[in-house]
Amino acid sequence: MFTGIIEELGEVLALEQTADAAVITVRAPLAVSDAHHGDSISVSGVCLTVIAQTDDTFTADVMAQTLSMSTIGGLAAGDRVNLERAARVGDRLGGHIVQGHVDGTATVVSVTPGEAWSVLRFSLPDDLAPLVVDKGSISVSGVSLTVSAVGRDAAGGGATAGGHWFEVSLIPETLAATTLGALVPGDRVNLETDVLARHVERLVSFGLAPSAGPSPRSTPASGPDALTSPGGNS
Repeated sequence: MFTGIIEELGEVLALEQTADAAVITVRAPLAVSDAHHGDSISVSGVCLTVIAQTDDTFTADVMAQTLSMSTIGGLAAGDRVNLERAARVGDRLGGHIVQGHVDGTATVVSVTPGEAWSVLRFSLPDDLAPLVVDKGSISVSGVSLTVSAVGRDAAGGGATAGGHWFEVSLIPETLAATTLGALVPGDRVNLETDVLARHVERLVSFGLAPSAGPSPRSTPASGPDALTSPGGNS
């Protein structure tokens, strides 16, 4: 479990890919300062498990699903990544609850610099659009951010023609301390939507689904083994 507060900018030293997996090695002096075999580290929003380490590097396996769902497979030696160690019980929750389970990727549509911040607009896959709300939380490449605007372009025009988008407003500290400050239109990022929104969507999908028959919860029990309560059905 993470909070989306980036602790360190790491450097990819190697990414060795096989047919359906990869092994990544990252230089991360702070992240490995108290790391042990089996610990979790968020790498640009992807929860990876330490399988080997040195004084300033760690190595992790990356499975096929992670490669297909995230930007990890596109990394190369020299690339910078956002790093966060797993949160300790009792720590302050400075960002929001981040699992390191990426929902998919988004593309930078525009970067609009301001005097004190920059506004970044990202494309939003249709299946994730219902989970992203104005002033809600979202993890972008592991960074806990507040959504500052959401919308959908009209079909036939614009970089996200007919598609959904969201914006975040980044302060200078975030731009300097994470990889988000170097993003340009066309770059891809990892997205993790709010875990509570995902659970609500799942529950609602069951509630709206056509009934295939009586629900076990609504069918009175009968027979000698039936359980009853003094107040009747509950």
